[in-house]
Amino acid sequence: MSKTVISVRNLTKRFGNFTAVNNISFDVYRGEIFGFLGANGAGKTTAMRMLCGLSYPTSGSGTVAGFDITREGEMIKRHIGYMSQRFSLYNDLTVGENIKLFAAIYGLSKQNTGKRTDELLDRLNFSSERNTLVGSLPLGWKQKLAFAIATVHRPEVVFLDEPTSGVDPITRRQFWEMIYEAAEGGTTIFVTTHYMDEAEYCSRVSIMVDGEVRALDTPARLQQQFAAESMNEVFRTLARDAERGE
Repeated sequence: MSKTVISVRNLTKRFGNFTAVNNISFDVYRGEIFGFLGANGAGKTTAMRMLCGLSYPTSGSGTVAGFDITREGEMIKRHIGYMSQRFSLYNDLTVGENIKLFAAIYGLSKQNTGKRTDELLDRLNFSSERNTLVGSLPLGWKQKLAFAIATVHRPEVVFLDEPTSGVDPITRRQFWEMIYEAAEGGTTIFVTTHYMDEAEYCSRVSIMVDGEVRALDTPARLQQQFAAESMNEVFRTLARDAERGE
């Protein structure tokens, strides 16, 4: 069995009388691409914030990269990468300056920062763009750069929050090639997406409905379990019973 990188048991988050995340449990393993799906309002963003050390659970327990989500949030932040659908890049800084800034935030030394900057620029074929302002880059280039920066400190796990939202299909395909490359190198990818075709690229998929994990398995087994021809059909079957809207 592969190393467990994320482990969650009976994780619950309440806001007053509202239960956003209700008693969820799952494990995610080294090198796995784990799809975390759910309609708006299902609770997936709240759950991800707890796993990233940004929010405390009301009850339950969990570990990410070996650190406790309740007591060691700051350590978790140092050992994960994170990329949102807004990419989190600074448009008024150059490509090289963005890499160096985030490397410093993640705690890399100056020597390692220089080395990793060169490595990332070379891997992306961006060496000629080192001094280009990020704001002038095409959207697809920004996306690739944001993912590379999320891995600059070689984290055990990278959280991707709808990272391909708003980009064209060709760029989405290229981005998923980067995800596969990272996973093959042993990085665990935890990704939310509303594109159901992307769910089929994942090693395993969980689907949240009304704050609960209602399904969790490989895409092929989920399609078999729900007698569905696609993950979109599986998702629609589960979401049909949702009581919470957007």
